[in-house]
Amino acid sequence: MRKYAINEKGQAVPGAVLPIPREAFSAMAHTEIRWLGGAGVMLNIRGAVILVDPVLRGFDMPLLFHMPIQPEEIPHADAVLVTHIDNDHFSRETIKAIAPVCGAFHATQYVAGEMRSAGIPGVGHDIHGRFRVGDAQITLTPAKHNWQNGVPEFQYRVWKEEEYCGFWFDTPDGAIWLPGDSKLLPEHLRMPSPDVILFDFSDNDWHISLAGAIRLANTYPQAKLICIHWGTVDAPDMTPFNGNPDALYDAVAHPQRILPLYPGEAFTLRR
Repeated sequence: MRKYAINEKGQAVPGAVLPIPREAFSAMAHTEIRWLGGAGVMLNIRGAVILVDPVLRGFDMPLLFHMPIQPEEIPHADAVLVTHIDNDHFSRETIKAIAPVCGAFHATQYVAGEMRSAGIPGVGHDIHGRFRVGDAQITLTPAKHNWQNGVPEFQYRVWKEEEYCGFWFDTPDGAIWLPGDSKLLPEHLRMPSPDVILFDFSDNDWHISLAGAIRLANTYPQAKLICIHWGTVDAPDMTPFNGNPDALYDAVAHPQRILPLYPGEAFTLRR
């Protein structure tokens, strides 16, 4: 069953939002992955709850749906991970609201410093650095998304590539990879084979581009492709927010692995 529609503005949008129940935070004998909307993801890796780039409130653009969970509904989180500084990934308002029930906050060195400036105890890591959360070993993967250097209003500093990252999760149930917002890099095509890619397919030069997304997908033809970074922001003229899953099916090998989930819907990963 197709889980998305095209709205009156021509945007692909999810057909429903599934509220995330409290039991989604419980111990379990497998891994669950839930798209939070936008670029946000919730992982429950055998009981260890990780929120990646959660933007559950405080975004400065209109949204197409209500998030599947609000910060005050989160009973606990073992860690929040942030890929980069852009406010559709690093929501200070969301993170401050989650902080009382969250065990740790991880990011690149620069973003962790910004967290600490906001009163959040961020832990910084270098690209290719590793850390553990529960049963998962997490590695920062490279990204190239320092678009700010080309925009005059942001040229008050030099934005470095190492301030942006993806995350690779080695779990007992398989490997999960979030490349993050990034141009397609040669290293992205030389990774071990992931079981799941948290798949941005935005046709934008500072994202992967549609051609780049298709190339990445076909480099790892067995990986499940959980679609993210689409169908969430009411900005029909902005390519970073307007990937359409329809563009993937005729170009991606084994298209049945393309998963445009409802926000809040669980995908189960088992060995």
